[in-house]
Amino acid sequence: MTSAIPAFQDPAVAARFASFPDRARKGLLTLRSLIFETAADLPPVGPLEETLKWGQPAYLTPETKSGSTIRLGLPKEGGFAIYVHCQTTILSEFQSLFPDDFTYEGHRAIRFDDDADLPQDQIGLLIRRALTYHLKQPA
Repeated sequence: MTSAIPAFQDPAVAARFASFPDRARKGLLTLRSLIFETAADLPPVGPLEETLKWGQPAYLTPETKSGSTIRLGLPKEGGFAIYVHCQTTILSEFQSLFPDDFTYEGHRAIRFDDDADLPQDQIGLLIRRALTYHLKQPA
């Protein structure tokens, strides 16, 4: 990553990150930073809104409505995860590119072990697709 993690604008989101276990928090903060960096490289996305949805940090594109919500959280199985809307094709398209590279949870999440070394280029593709999901795709 090339830029610093952006400051929290919402105290509730900051408190939620502070409540995550130390080992998972590191990976979740890496994902958070990657979401902001990816959005910054995609001008049609516009500014991101960071909020809580279902108690999880969530990232939306309210100005442009270009994207589908991305959430970060802790799966029951342990570790940490990135979630996308399960009624989209975001994760199934990603899984077709990387069928054996990740631990998938249906069409809604990729789970990581606490000590996982995140493949940022690959995860960046997932984030890019989620942030641009509602933009008109070329024919």
